[in-house]
Amino acid sequence: VDLVTKGRHDPCVGIRAVPVGEAMMALVLADHLLLDRGQTGGIRGQIG
Repeated sequence: VDLVTKGRHDPCVGIRAVPVGEAMMALVLADHLLLDRGQTGGIRGQIG
């Protein structure tokens, strides 16, 4: 049985998992920062 693939294929996806996870976390944090700025107008203060 011959298996032919085209394109770039890495033998181990674990090598790419860490950078992908870091990029996803950076996007989530940036998204939450923008949500907070939109809701509070960028005002920082004490609660209570």
